[in-house]
Formats: sequence, C-alpha cells, structure tokens
Amino acid sequence: MNPTDPRQKVALDAAVSLINTTVASAADRVSDLLGTLSISATKTSERDALLAAQFDLRRNMANFHLVFRDQLRDGISKDLAPRSDGRRRLEATDWQSLSLVDDNEVEQRMYADRIAAQISQDCEWELSEVSSHLASLLNTIRRDEDRNPLRAQSVGLAAYRAIESVTKDAEPRRLLAREMGMALAKAMKACYAEILRDLQARGVKAASMNLRSGDGPGFHLPGVNSGYATLQHSEYRSTGGYGGESGAGDLGTHDSAAGYRRGPGLAGLPPASGGGTSGHGGSTLSRGELGARVSSAQSQADAHLMTLLRRLTSLASRPGALDALPAGGGVAFASTGRPGLAGLGPESARGSLRGSGPGQASRYSEGLTGLMAVNLIRAHREELMQASSGKLDHMVIDVVGSLFDQILSDPRVPPQMARQIARLQLPVLRVALNDSTFFSSRRHPVRRFVNRIASLACAFDDFVDGPGKLLLERVRDLVQEIVDGDFDQIDLYTAKLEELEQFISEQTQAVVQQTPTAATLEGKESELRIQQRYMLQLSAALKPMSLPPYLRDFVSQVWSQALVLAVRRDGLASDRYARFKRAGRDLVMSVQPKGAPMLRKKFLMQLPQLMKDLNEGMALIGWPDPAQKAFFAQLLPAHAESLKAAPMSELDHNMLAKQIEGVFNTTIPGVDSLSVADTVPEVDSEVIERRFTPEEARQVGLVEESAVDWSGQVDIEIDSGGASDDAGDTQPDGLADTDDSAPIGLGLDLNLDLSPSEPPEPSRGPQLMDHIKLGFAYQMHLKDEWQKVRLTYVSPGRSFFVFSRGKKHQETISMTARMLARMCETGRMRAYESAYLMERATTRARKQLAALKAPTRH
Repeated sequence: MNPTDPRQKVALDAAVSLINTTVASAADRVSDLLGTLSISATKTSERDALLAAQFDLRRNMANFHLVFRDQLRDGISKDLAPRSDGRRRLEATDWQSLSLVDDNEVEQRMYADRIAAQISQDCEWELSEVSSHLASLLNTIRRDEDRNPLRAQSVGLAAYRAIESVTKDAEPRRLLAREMGMALAKAMKACYAEILRDLQARGVKAASMNLRSGDGPGFHLPGVNSGYATLQHSEYRSTGGYGGESGAGDLGTHDSAAGYRRGPGLAGLPPASGGGTSGHGGSTLSRGELGARVSSAQSQADAHLMTLLRRLTSLASRPGALDALPAGGGVAFASTGRPGLAGLGPESARGSLRGSGPGQASRYSEGLTGLMAVNLIRAHREELMQASSGKLDHMVIDVVGSLFDQILSDPRVPPQMARQIARLQLPVLRVALNDSTFFSSRRHPVRRFVNRIASLACAFDDFVDGPGKLLLERVRDLVQEIVDGDFDQIDLYTAKLEELEQFISEQTQAVVQQTPTAATLEGKESELRIQQRYMLQLSAALKPMSLPPYLRDFVSQVWSQALVLAVRRDGLASDRYARFKRAGRDLVMSVQPKGAPMLRKKFLMQLPQLMKDLNEGMALIGWPDPAQKAFFAQLLPAHAESLKAAPMSELDHNMLAKQIEGVFNTTIPGVDSLSVADTVPEVDSEVIERRFTPEEARQVGLVEESAVDWSGQVDIEIDSGGASDDAGDTQPDGLADTDDSAPIGLGLDLNLDLSPSEPPEPSRGPQLMDHIKLGFAYQMHLKDEWQKVRLTYVSPGRSFFVFSRGKKHQETISMTARMLARMCETGRMRAYESAYLMERATTRARKQLAALKAPTRH
C-alpha cells in the first residue's frame, strides 16, 4: 500500500469492513436457505447434501468469516504491493518455466470465477465507479478493472477459499459455491454502492480519462528505440514534447544557403548531403529522409541540452542573499526588491513570455535579493535558451525559473533545506521540458519529492544535531544521487521519494522505541484486535441459540471484552478469568425458564455472585453507566419472567448448559495469531482511556477528552512567519481560499492550471484526519494555546497517534483516533502548511504572471 496517501488505509479498511459485513450476512442467509431447500428436495441424496452443507457451514461459520477476511486482506495486500515492472518485456519464456497445475487449483479457480462473474453481472455499474475512484485514491495510471483491489474476482476467490475451510467434501462445496454466488450477487450491489458513497464522503474523486502521451513501435518497451523516426507526421513538436499549441507554424522558412533553418519546435536541421538545397526547383527530401533528419536534429539538440544541464548542475548551491555574481560575467540580476519572473523586470519578462529568442533576452542588473540560494536557471538563462529550441521551451525555462524564485524565498522553508532543493533546479527544469504534466499534476513524482522535503523540514527547528541533522544529511545524499543519476527519468524521483519515506519511518520508529510509548500503545491496540476476533467467534457460536437479542449482543460484544482483558492482565489460569467465564455461562442460563423448585433455588443462590462479577467486568472495561442501566433494565424483568415461564425438560436444560459451556471454553486468540490486516473496532475514547492505568497514561502522555474545553472558542492562529503582503502561506489563511487550479487566463501556451481531478489535500477540517503523515508538522490547540507538534508515531491499526513538541526537552502527546478526529472537526488541529511548497510557489508565480500580463500605465 502506498504510504504517501494516508487516506488509502482508512478508506480501504472501511471498504473491507463493509465487504466482511455483507459476506457474513450473505452466509447467514445461505445457511437458512439450505435448510429451506432441503425440505423441498425431491431426492434423498440431494436433501442429504443440502443438510450436510448447512451443517458444515453453521458449525464452521466462525472459521468461514476468519478465512474470508484473511484471504481478502492478503489479496488486497498483493494488489497494492509495488510492481517491479508491469510493462511487456522482450525475453521469451522457456519450457523450464512452465509447470503443471493441480486439479484442486483448477477447481478453485473455476468456482471462484463463477462467483466473481455473478457478482460482476449484477454490480457492473457500481464496480466501474468504485474502480474509477480507487484508481484516483491509489494513484494508478490506468483505471482498469484488474487494478481494483476490491474487484469481484478478489471477493469470489476469498469466498471460495472460505468455503473450502468449511468442508472438505466436493458436493457440499459445489452447493455452497452455487448458493453463495447468487447471494453475493444480490448483496454486493448495495455494498459497492455504500463503498462508493464512503469514498466520495472522504473527498475521493473519480479518476479522469487520460490520453496516452505517445505512440509508435516499442513505446512500452524500456530501453529500446521507440521507432519514432519511422513514423510519418505532418507536424513536429518541440524538444519539450508539449505539442503544437505554442503557436509554431510549419517546419521553417526556406533558405538556399543554409538548407532548413531552425524553426519553432526544431533544434535545426542539418543541410542535405552534397550541398543540395530544398529551394524552388531544387532537390527535395523524401518524407522518410525528412523524418530521419528531424529525428537526428532533435537528438543532437537534446544531447547538447542534457550536457549543459549536467555541467550547470555540478555547481553546488550556495547562500545567495549575500553573494552577488561576478562583475563582467555577462549575466546579472534584476534588483526588483522581490523575486521576479526569473529575475526579469516587468517589460523584459513580458517580452520573454512572448517567445523572444536568445538574442532578444533583456539585460539584468546586479544583486540577488531575498533568495536563500542562487537561482541557477536565471543565472544561466542565456545558455539554456541557446541550447533549447522553440518558443514553448523558452517559456518553460522562464516559468521554472520563476517557480524557484518563489521556492528559494519561501520563509517557511529552512535555509539549510532550501539550499538542498536549489541543487534540484536543473533536474527539475529537465523534467519540465520533457513532461507537460509537471505543471498540471499535483501527484507528479518530482513535485511530490520537492514538497516532501520541504514539509518534513518544517517540523524541525534545529539542524545542528539530533533528528534534524540526520534528515538534512539524508536529503543531501538523495539529492546527490539524483544529480549524479539519470535525472530526466521520472522513476528515479519515485524511488528516492520511497527511500525518504522509509528513512522517516525508521527514524521516528527509533525515537519512539527509546520510550515505552510504542510498546504500551501497541499492547492496547492488540487488546482491541483480540477483542474483535473473539467477538466474532462468540457471535457465530451464539447465533444458533434462541437468546434475546440484547443478551446475545451483550455477551458477544461487551462481556467478550471483559474476558479478553482478564486473560491479558491475569492469564488463562487466573481466578478472575474463571469467574468471568462462569458468570457468562450463568448469565445465559439465568433467563431460561425455571419451573422446577430446585432450579429456582439454584438461581437465587447464584444471583448475588453473578451481579457482583458482572459489575466487576463492566468496570474493568469501562462500560458507560447509561449503557449499564439500559442493560439491567432489560435483564431484571427477564429474570422475573423466567421464574413464571413453563419449565424446560431436563434433557433440553442439560443440553443447553453443555452447549453454553462449550461456547465459553473456546480459547481466546493470542497475540501470535494476530496480523496487521486485522481490523481494529471503533471504541469510544472514554472506554479506551479507562483501560490505561495512571502510570501508563503519564508515560505515553495520553490526552483525555475531558482535558479539553470543547465548548470554548478557538483563538486565531498566531503567525509564525512574516507579516508582509508577500508572506503567502506564512499567514494562517494566506492560501486557504486560493484555488490554484482555477484558470486565470494568462494568455500563455503553457498550461499552469492544476488538474481539477486532483483536489488539494485539506489543511484543516474533518478530512485532515485522513491525510496526516508521519514526520509532518501540525498546529494543535491545547492548554488554551497553539502548539507546533510533529507526528512521530501511528499505531499499526491507526488507533493511537503520538506527537512530540519542544526542541531539547521534547514532550510526548498521545491521543486516540476518535480524539484526534474530534480535534480536527472542531478546528483545534491544523496542518502547519496551508499548501505544499510547489503549490505555494505556483500560486505566487501565477499571480505574478497575471500582474506582468496586465497593461502598464504610462
């Protein structure tokens, strides 16, 4: 699962929970339906097979649920695991790589596909919409059905493997697969619709349909010639690959002395061999020769530009606020008092945006103002312009230079980290020239890498020693690897982003492991996981019994917690666990009819101890008082009614007692049987807080809900940055109301509008809960003041979150997921940045471009 988007785990957990609930309900209906079908069966063998299938399913219902859940989770994990290379390869398959398939595997696949086909047929529209939204959530390039981790094939395979765990006989499996397929086909339609509504409520939008950016022989084959020279085109594009929207006309003008001149979008064509010309009446080039020469010219220009970028990249970033460029160097900067468009004044910048050639570039004056490192793009603008071709390429150079003006002057980026980002100027420019989606996609790997560096750096105030120094050193190494590598390859940035996230995960884990915080919170979360699994076991075992609904729910959902806690704290051989098991058995038997005087006497003797054990267990788990009163309000009348009801036969009474005793003798799952895929039940924060001892709560810094004045008003956020008009994001709401994806009509051939299909991540509000990231800085309103905190730990099931604050003497702040969600909903939790660095820079650059485009008054 991609860790860069924390909504993925939350949304997928909710979807998996809905599927598990739907399948459990369908299994119950199939169990009842098999009994009905056996009554109407005309053949003895058919009736026996239906009854055997019903018996096996009911007896192993708990195992059915567990196997289905585990298989579904495993399938989803495999689908979300990174793929080394999903493209077609050139190597051939040899005979040694082939193997025989077992008959059982063929049968399993056949039945699983049948179930999947039935689901797909009834849920075609819902599956398509869910696939589209998950493609957007998981950031997959294609929105194919086979990329959907919740597709019908995954559900069908998990369902049949669960059926295999129920019975080993072939005939019952066939009947269960048939009935389960029809039941799931009807039930999954509503389930997928509910999953779709949940995704939309979380702000996930459907993936837009993307056009393939290229075509030709070998387009999908890495490392081989794409064969573009063999394609026949009527128009040729610039080296940046942005298409013909730049206003480029035809191939170029005729010149008898120089052959083909350099035209817009071409690096210049070499003359024909033998000095031939293409003028009127002269020799003409065939379409194939023209294509080959165009391809050769573009390759030469591209190689020249790449050589220049590598040479300029070798210049290390240095503090630019105090250093001026050498006099007489032919290049200087405009002293505008604020970062301009690549250092240009208003008039010269406007001329550059009109596509002026290298010879028309305006002069720069001296000095470098407001930047934390030298802007290499504008410092070497003349060379870059000469090495590139086409008006659109020149425009890209100016716009990227303007972006780095804004990046290197952003007050929220620490200077130490800004200088590391400055070393990426030329690699970023190279990517922008090659990939048009750099400007329009928030999820572009290069943008995400730069944003992640800046956001992680905002969480530290000191880079001299400690975690801040380690982060700076790691970022320096990653940037150096990019500079020394093939920085025009997008996969390189994706790999470095994953390495950076892995480093942050290991760093925060090492810091947390030095204290008992992580172990304590993971232990509490394990209790919740064990409680969830044991609750499913009890619920499946009690379902065939005729018990009042309130009593069945209490025993499976509430008393199971008391049993789990008794084992976790005292062990299986403890007296408290034995008393709690006996109390559960006596509770179920206490509502049964007691017509015999001996049974009534036994009940009255056991009642005081039963009530004592019940009160102790409910106090142990922290069950709320209103819920206790509601339960006893139903239990006490049931006790009175049981004394008046007609008595049960002695045989029925003994069989029921034996059955109940077997239910409570079921072994409680241990920690070793748990996996990260097990869902954590939603429990009120008040209930969880009561499970912490005072010492444990002090060690982990647990913030209780009662410690926050929820009725009070939240004060406005104190600005931590400058207060100038150009502060932008340093003001709390500086960019909060800015729609950086809205078109502003700059009149440029370069599209700077971000795609509306990729909405910005929220910086506050309820949806922030799904977007918080490890290592990021946040603002939290505690103790009547705003505090800057850093997220240092998230429990595996996202039940607990740990923050740290302070420089030398760090304070630990822990809270439950419910508590954190409430903090976000009430505005007491906000992101430290209202927008990512690249989005902030783009917004300011767009405003600046709009101001430059506006006519000036003389």
